[in-house]
Amino acid sequence: MDGAGGPGEGPAQEALQSLSRRLQVQEKEMELVKAALAEALRLLRLQAPPTSLQDPGTPGPTRDSSPAAPSGLPPTCRPSLVSRSTQTETEVEMEPSPGPPGLSNGPPAPQGGGEEPSGTQSEGGGSSSSGTGSPGPLGILRLVQPPQRTDTPRRNSSSSSSPSERPRQKLSRKAASSANLLLRSGSTESRGGKDPLSSPGGPGSRRSNYNLEGISVKMFLRGRPITMYIPSGIRSLEELPSGPPPETLSLDWVYGYRGRDSRSNLFVLRSGEVVYFIACVVVLYRPGGGPGGPGGGGQRHYRGHTDCVRCLAVHPDGVRVASGQTAGVDKDGKPLQPVVHVWDSETLLKLQEIGLGAFERGVGALAFSVADQGAFLCVVDDSNEHMLSVWDCSRGTKLAEIKKYKKPKFIPCFVFLPDGDILTGDSEGNILTWGRSLSDSRTPGRGGAKETYGIVAQAHAHEGSIFALCLLRDGTVLSGGGRDRRLVQWGPGLVALQEAEIPEHFGAVRAIAEGLGSELLVGTTKNALLRGDLAQGFSPVIQGHTDELWGLCTHPFQNRFLTCGHDRQLCLWDGEGHALAWSIDLKETGLCADFHPSGAVVAVGLNTGRWLVLDTETREIVSDITDGNEQLSVVRYSPDGLYLAIGSHDNMIYIYSVSSDGAKSSRFGRCVGHSSFITHLDWSKDGNFIMSNSGDYEILYWDVAGGCKLLRNRYESRDREWATYTCVLGFHVYGVWPDGSDGTDINSLCRSHNERVVAVADDFCKVHLFQYPCARAKAPSLVYGGHGSHVTSVRFTHDDSHLVSLGGKDASIFQWLVLGPGGAGPAPATPSRTPSLSPASSLDV
Repeated sequence: MDGAGGPGEGPAQEALQSLSRRLQVQEKEMELVKAALAEALRLLRLQAPPTSLQDPGTPGPTRDSSPAAPSGLPPTCRPSLVSRSTQTETEVEMEPSPGPPGLSNGPPAPQGGGEEPSGTQSEGGGSSSSGTGSPGPLGILRLVQPPQRTDTPRRNSSSSSSPSERPRQKLSRKAASSANLLLRSGSTESRGGKDPLSSPGGPGSRRSNYNLEGISVKMFLRGRPITMYIPSGIRSLEELPSGPPPETLSLDWVYGYRGRDSRSNLFVLRSGEVVYFIACVVVLYRPGGGPGGPGGGGQRHYRGHTDCVRCLAVHPDGVRVASGQTAGVDKDGKPLQPVVHVWDSETLLKLQEIGLGAFERGVGALAFSVADQGAFLCVVDDSNEHMLSVWDCSRGTKLAEIKKYKKPKFIPCFVFLPDGDILTGDSEGNILTWGRSLSDSRTPGRGGAKETYGIVAQAHAHEGSIFALCLLRDGTVLSGGGRDRRLVQWGPGLVALQEAEIPEHFGAVRAIAEGLGSELLVGTTKNALLRGDLAQGFSPVIQGHTDELWGLCTHPFQNRFLTCGHDRQLCLWDGEGHALAWSIDLKETGLCADFHPSGAVVAVGLNTGRWLVLDTETREIVSDITDGNEQLSVVRYSPDGLYLAIGSHDNMIYIYSVSSDGAKSSRFGRCVGHSSFITHLDWSKDGNFIMSNSGDYEILYWDVAGGCKLLRNRYESRDREWATYTCVLGFHVYGVWPDGSDGTDINSLCRSHNERVVAVADDFCKVHLFQYPCARAKAPSLVYGGHGSHVTSVRFTHDDSHLVSLGGKDASIFQWLVLGPGGAGPAPATPSRTPSLSPASSLDV
């Protein structure tokens, strides 16, 4: 196996090989730059008189007589001669003309003052110095004579160094850290504040020897420079689109229900809509009404919360709803206070905020009063004392509060009967009937005759805990068991009338609500919402994952998408019917997936280095292969379906040849060269090249058809067109990174198929929509909330009509409708807008 190393191979040897590869990359890039400089020097010698190389005071040639820029360089660059006091030979530096601010890789030179600006430290270990004279006209060749500096030591060179020491110094510079090896262009002059296009260099920093401004831009993540080459078709960043995109998103459907860790979360409104919650969204679902759902159902959404919703209560009028959220933190780490929202379910407008600043950790339970038509709201928070408070709903003021020192542990549910008795369900599976009786006045401490409650009847109803009790309109009671998954209907005297069992794959009963007619709705611990009755059984209307989600891919020509995550479930969803098409148990955590272009098979990467290929119709596994023993972070088929690329946390990209039907795969090669785990990758449109990102913010390019070779000259890949754009680092998308980012703020990115917009999933529970290309620092975006955890992935459907986003720990799936300009339907398809091969004018929106 070509993945196995020799017995003597160790970390030291691997580090040596990695350093050797990096040095080769540096040498190749230096050769390219030297060739351009040699051409500039040749043209200079043809045009300038011999004495002009010795006399800095001689006027340079006029604009009309200046030679053209060397072939392959943008018109914004012009060559200028630089004579260095530390070198015997004369070097040529490409000095750029003033351009738009977006192209600047560093701040302008300091203005004013009697002190000359000092030289700047080279990012790659070289040096240069500022000239003392004023710059000449644009486009001319001029000499730049640096000031003599004998008292300022240099980092990698010295004015007193002998010729015999220079090779040793060059070797020392080549052995610099991997971060320094990437500092190939741009300025490292000191700049106040943090900016994605500014360098964190301090005083004494120097300009790179061969800085070709207008060819590349640079951003910094965690102090590490990331150089990105500008496509040749872009003359100025000012030509690129600016502002937020004209397209917008509208939340179309939410998959999932939070039943795994919450109770009393399922109610039916007066309108017949079922209300429940997941993440930060309260969902109003109408079974059998409205277009587009299973059985013709539809959804509306209350999205006023800023963090995860934990509890619900419906007002006696059947219209008003109270929902309580947990405490959270904003993107700066500052705590957000829990609060209760009271809102109108017909208009979805918030009527009142109750208790802002009064609760700790979160709101755990809510209940409206019944005897006085819901005038009061009872709230229990999640503090250590579990404070119970009573609020005036009309004024929003607190009337009373008390500490619940003893948190009930063994009575998960209870219900009031019409005759005043109370039924409770306990953790042993027992239902107890508590009847009213007069207290004994002779009992010490009891006082006079007062009503008390005592146990008058009991029945062993379930194996394990009872999670739900529901009083039906006919006076009977339904109980739902945890371990035995049974629903039992009880008559007077706790006589069992009828029962049904919930299928095991849906989990235990979490909540029960009575729908229209004889219909029942059941929420389960595996985040499913079931609909049916005791006689005919139950079928799912809402389903979801139960643990953190990461894997997402969309079908190549159908409105379907596939998800996987830490719950080990692989699920195929019907985006038009808003339903689960099928699911299978992977037995391991699924982290990534991708459809073959034929749609016949799908590849799924697991957390053990194992990856599977499944038939999407039969759900059978047709391939089962393992590469390494570390988790796989990305799998991606080439556009023609002939190759499959697999990015691993062992820093390698494994390439497989794929049969025409996608069922068979054979190892083609490995892409070796990243110094950290692979995070994202994309194929070129011709299916021959790969662009990849890694955990240490590298951008590398690979010639797969040529033998999985690393393209050491990244400049040559600047005009390549990409079939997809999911890499979070690259020239076309570097504007999506927020100011002050630490490199982990963006989890996923996806360009639409019409190449008009870019969707971004961030670490702060938000989905962003940017224009494409997004190549301006701090680009504006449209921001959409609703997820209650970090958003792990985003993908457009095949026709760009919808965007799918995954919540991390909230296990939610959001399906967004993409609206065109003005909100009128989906955005129309447009021809390719990749700027590298298109005129700059075609970038206008």
